[in-house]
Amino acid sequence: MSRRVERDERDDAPAGAVYRIDDLAHHSGVTVRTIRAYQDRGLLPSPERRGRANVYSDAHLTRLRQIADLLDRGYTLASIKELLEAWDTGRGLGGVLGLAAEVEGPWTDERAVRISRTELIERFGGPPDETAVADAVDLGVLVPVPDDEDLFLVPSPQELSVAAELHAAGVPLSAIAGHLRELRGQVEHIATRFLEFTTEHVFALSLGQHRPPTEADAVEAAALVRRLRPLARQTVDAELARAMRLFATRRLRRHLGSDARAEPAEESRSVLIAASTIRAVEKLVGPEQVSAFVTAAAEREVQSRALDALAANTEEIG
Repeated sequence: MSRRVERDERDDAPAGAVYRIDDLAHHSGVTVRTIRAYQDRGLLPSPERRGRANVYSDAHLTRLRQIADLLDRGYTLASIKELLEAWDTGRGLGGVLGLAAEVEGPWTDERAVRISRTELIERFGGPPDETAVADAVDLGVLVPVPDDEDLFLVPSPQELSVAAELHAAGVPLSAIAGHLRELRGQVEHIATRFLEFTTEHVFALSLGQHRPPTEADAVEAAALVRRLRPLARQTVDAELARAMRLFATRRLRRHLGSDARAEPAEESRSVLIAASTIRAVEKLVGPEQVSAFVTAAAEREVQSRALDALAANTEEIG
C-alpha cells in the first residue's frame, strides 16, 4: 500500500485519508512511541488491519488532537481518558472544553503592552536599578521579550503604573517589590477561599457528582463562571475601600494628635492561615465564629506561655 503524500501543513490532511503510524505521527505532531503508549492506555483506538499493514483513519488523527488540546489545558491522562469515554458514549466534549476556555480566559479587562528600557527610564525618573528590574521580572510585572534585551512585556499596565506612582512619591523600588510579594500571598489566600466557597455552594450542584460532567453540566458551569467572574473583584474592592477608610482615618487622627488623651488602639495585623485549618475551625464552631475562635486560641496560647515563663523563673529563684 502506498504511503499518504506528506504536506507542509499538518491540518491539510484530506477527509477520509488513511495513515501508517509514522504518517499519523507527522500529521498529529506526536511521536510514534506516544501513539503506541496512547493505544496501550486505551486513549486511542487500535488501528485497522489491512493485509500486512496497520492503518489509521482521520478519527485517530482527531482523537490525537483532542488529547493534545486537553493536555495543554492541564488535564492528566487519566482524566482525559474519562472525558473521552464520556464523549464516546454521547455526552460530548464541547461543554467541557467551553468551561475550560471560560476559566482559562482573561479575568481582567487589561491588555498587555510592551515597554522598552528607555520608556522605563522615563516612567521611573532615571536609569532602572538592575536589582529592581530583576525583582520585577521575578514577580511577573515585567516579562523579557526573547531576542530583545531592551524590550519587556507588561501583563498588567495598572500594576506598573502603581509602582511608578509609589516610586515618584518616594517609596524605594525594593520596598515596592517586597510589598507586592506580601500582597500577592494575601490575595492568593483570598482567591483560594473564594473558590472554595463558590465550589461548595455553587459548583457542587452541577459538578459535584462522582462522574465526568455531562454536556449540560459543563455548559451550566461555564455560565456560572461568567456570572461569578466579576464578583470576587467587586467584593475585594468594596472591602478594601472600607478597610482603607477605617485605618486611614485612625492613622490620620493619630498623627494629628486628636486621640492623644485616649488609650492607644491596638494595631491589628493580618496572618495567613491554611485553608484546611479554617475549614476545620468552621466545622468546630461555625463560619461566624472563626475569627473569635482563632483570636481566643492565640490569646490562650500566649497566656499559657507567659505562665510557663513565670513558673520557670520562680523555680530558678527558689
